[in-house]
Amino acid sequence: MLLDKLSGQPRTRAELADMLAEREIPDGVADEVLDRFTEVGLIDDAAFANAWVESRHRGRGLGKRALAQELRRRGVDDEMARDALEEIAPDQEEATARALVRKKLRSMRNLERQVAMRRLVGMLARKGYPGALAMTVVKQELAATDEELPLLNESGLEAE
Repeated sequence: MLLDKLSGQPRTRAELADMLAEREIPDGVADEVLDRFTEVGLIDDAAFANAWVESRHRGRGLGKRALAQELRRRGVDDEMARDALEEIAPDQEEATARALVRKKLRSMRNLERQVAMRRLVGMLARKGYPGALAMTVVKQELAATDEELPLLNESGLEAE
């Protein structure tokens, strides 16, 4: 059963333990099997956490807070999660946030500046970015794009 679960995608020890508990495998047997799988390297929560963080940060643009929540839900130990999250450099997190904002800004040309700002900061917050970073990035990107793609002001006219 465990090999079948591991063949589809990597899993944490906690996820596999939950699966064994659902199948009513006795705790002693489950622990013994999970220990053996860990010993031979089939289960490695630290490697899982590192791969998860890299994949989800690069692929979905998630910030550290959202990644930490996902790892916690998957049963990764807090210390392992912290170690994996330290692999994301602050400038890398900021660059990812900027890329997300730039991509989203393309579809916001017809919005008022305040509406665009609120939506962009909200998007970054949902993706797990700190509020201060989100606000800084959004303000800078709005200022940078005002010249090439001016947003509407409160009157519905393009800002000058």
